[in-house]
Amino acid sequence: MRVLLVEDDDVLGDALRRTLAAAGYTARRVGSGAEALTALADEPDVVLLDMGLPDRDGLGVCREIRERSRVPILAITGRGDVAARVQGLRSGADDYLVKPVSTEELLARIEAVLRRSTGSAVAAVVAVGDVEVDLDRRVVTAGGATVALTRKEFDLLAALARREGAVIERAELLEQVWGTADASTARTLEAHVASLRSKLGAREVVATVRGVGYRLAR
Repeated sequence: MRVLLVEDDDVLGDALRRTLAAAGYTARRVGSGAEALTALADEPDVVLLDMGLPDRDGLGVCREIRERSRVPILAITGRGDVAARVQGLRSGADDYLVKPVSTEELLARIEAVLRRSTGSAVAAVVAVGDVEVDLDRRVVTAGGATVALTRKEFDLLAALARREGAVIERAELLEQVWGTADASTARTLEAHVASLRSKLGAREVVATVRGVGYRLAR
């Protein structure tokens, strides 16, 4: 899936681009409304649009994107009031995120707008044997029974579920779930994997790829 990220702040833009790449998206970042409109020619699958752009009013850019394309638009803003959200939605945005942006909420909302768009194939529930990971409701069941996970345990399992069997390197998981690839957090990752395995019982759900990282067993 190709994401067009419209964000003029270099620090935030680079952080979001890394997050999207770690989740398996191909992200192109531009820093202005004019660049965003030009980049529509690449036919992205979803647009993440910062509403505070240096050259154009974000609402106007949103309206113009909508006039040119049916691509899903996820608006990002520093304003969390109802009036701002209503304006964004009426300008053509499909959903709204308020800064500071949570990694898990960002990815969940991208998946939701993609599912709602025509032809989207992003799964809401990922199953491995009798284990089901509901990405929208943040619920995990095993054999029909709900498994109580901590927030980070679910985030880790969800990160693996989104890639459905692909190997994810340790550094990517650390960046995506904990927001850092610092080697000092490696033991935290290992501890959470061990806890997940314990809570899921004897089921082989999280597989270790020695020297690389982890994947969801299929």
